[in-house]
Amino acid sequence: MDRSKKTPLTQNAYDRLKAELAFLEGEAREKVIGDIATARAHGDLSENAEYHAAKDQQGLQEARVRQLRQMLESAEIIEALDDGIVKPGTIVTIRYQGDDEPESYFYGLREEKQGGYDVVTPDSPLGRALLGRTAGETVTATVPAGELKVEVEEVRVPA
Repeated sequence: MDRSKKTPLTQNAYDRLKAELAFLEGEAREKVIGDIATARAHGDLSENAEYHAAKDQQGLQEARVRQLRQMLESAEIIEALDDGIVKPGTIVTIRYQGDDEPESYFYGLREEKQGGYDVVTPDSPLGRALLGRTAGETVTATVPAGELKVEVEEVRVPA
């Protein structure tokens, strides 16, 4: 993985991820350590499902801690401009070729979670095709199922 790659995050997402990291390194870590100690006190660890579940939870939490630290250390705080160009931090409304109804997506990282929109990431095939585009343009993305054509109908910043 390229460690020099910047992670574009809005200030809101950065603050939320920083709070999640603080929770995982503090309260959540203490809880899982307590859960492991309680389960260990029940005896034979080889057949102790409670102990194994607590250790699994600890592993998942620590993996998330590493992921959050990496994202926050490489974070580049972005503020999307309302200039009609698809870039991280914008809402893009597209119409898939052959569909009647347009769909709106947040363009950015999954961690952004803006207003209940599904996310199109910049690293996805569709995300790469949409980057830098404006309303009225038709783009083609090469996806595992073949070619995907979409028309960009609107690009705006979240309210």
